[in-house]
Amino acid sequence: MERGWLHGKGFLLFFILHLLLQGRGDTFTINCSGFDQHGVDPAAFQAVFDRKAFRPVINYSVPTHVNISFTLSAILKVDAHLQLMTSFLRLSMIWHNPFIRWNPDECGGIKKLSIATENLWLPDMFIQEFMNVDQTPAGLMAYVNSEGHTKYNKPMRVDTICKLDIFYFPFDEQNCTLSFSSFAYTVENMVLGMETEVQELSNTSRNLTQSKGEWVLLGITQRAIKMTVSSNQYDQIIFYVAIRRRPMLYIINLLVPSGFLVAIDALSFYLPAESGNRAPFKITLLLGYNVFLLMMNDLLPSSGTPLISVYFALCLSLMVLSLLETVFITYLLHLATTQPPPMPSWLHSLLLHCTCPRKCCPTAPHKGNEGLGLPQAQLPGLKEPVELVEKSPGPGEAEVAGGSRWTRAQREQEAQKQHRVELWVQFSHMMDTLLFRLYLLFMASSILTVIGLWNT
Repeated sequence: MERGWLHGKGFLLFFILHLLLQGRGDTFTINCSGFDQHGVDPAAFQAVFDRKAFRPVINYSVPTHVNISFTLSAILKVDAHLQLMTSFLRLSMIWHNPFIRWNPDECGGIKKLSIATENLWLPDMFIQEFMNVDQTPAGLMAYVNSEGHTKYNKPMRVDTICKLDIFYFPFDEQNCTLSFSSFAYTVENMVLGMETEVQELSNTSRNLTQSKGEWVLLGITQRAIKMTVSSNQYDQIIFYVAIRRRPMLYIINLLVPSGFLVAIDALSFYLPAESGNRAPFKITLLLGYNVFLLMMNDLLPSSGTPLISVYFALCLSLMVLSLLETVFITYLLHLATTQPPPMPSWLHSLLLHCTCPRKCCPTAPHKGNEGLGLPQAQLPGLKEPVELVEKSPGPGEAEVAGGSRWTRAQREQEAQKQHRVELWVQFSHMMDTLLFRLYLLFMASSILTVIGLWNT
């Protein structure tokens, strides 16, 4: 009898508990009557506000689904030295709070309310590459609809680490990552998803950033992974942000002035080396180019060796080489006008090969470099060349033929000296031609490289 009474009492308790649990869902519905006439009653949400320290779920074994999205508004700065990208983005998070719901028909058709975020539970979302303190402004609002879906928009100025490759500066393209994950909640407690398609996210961000700053957003892609930390797994969504630098500023301020200086230096080869005006002109250009590099040093990356630095180094090397060549040619021509040395045989053969490669030229020099068939040149302070062909003496010259033998030997010596001078002048012209062609080849290859990098 007593056992039956206890059994009936237990059944009654179970039945009462079952009714309480069955009606528990109705206790989550907020009484919103009068909201359309007297405003929102804070007391109606007090029970929800008291739960903000806990994850908003009825069954703790069910993870919270948080859908994230962001809009990249501007790329403020990319620091190649610190390997940082500074950007401004608007992070959006959507999740479901089962403790917030009301009947819109009882509230005058109110379907959405804005609630201060300090009264709600918020996902602890962070960016793994973030390298600064979160400076999100306080007092932000979250929007909650009648079904309990909460949307929180969070503006952020983020400094994220990004591995930069500046070799093709200023035509470089970078690929930075933004990895969103929860700091405390594992996959058993929080699951991440996408609020919108990544293509829509990319198009919206590209439209906002197309006219801001020196960087252009090329596109955004994403990948979802599971990150393992100390045997715990965390949901993570990685966004790959591809950006490209606008090169026009650097082309106008760096490449165009440098190209003009190199072109002027190439045109200086038209100045006669024997006049003595070429060397001071080249020294002035070299000094101006060094001043230009010092002034434009702030526009170049402070770390690494970009391709444009190699270009500047080659320009400077060519200008120094042309100055040294001018000094050597000036010295050589000065020596040729005073005491011209005989030309070495290997240099004579090289000169013949470069000046008349298609003609039948002698392959070995004669004694004293005579009979080479090279054109004559005139230098300041040098006598007129004399003819090597003797004229047959006339009737009146037969008597003084013996007395003029020493004059004939002097004339032959003077003609030999003149021919040596012509050889060294021809050699100087050959050096000028080769270096000038090297300038033209360098400028043409530089222009083609710039066009190719700009188009790609």
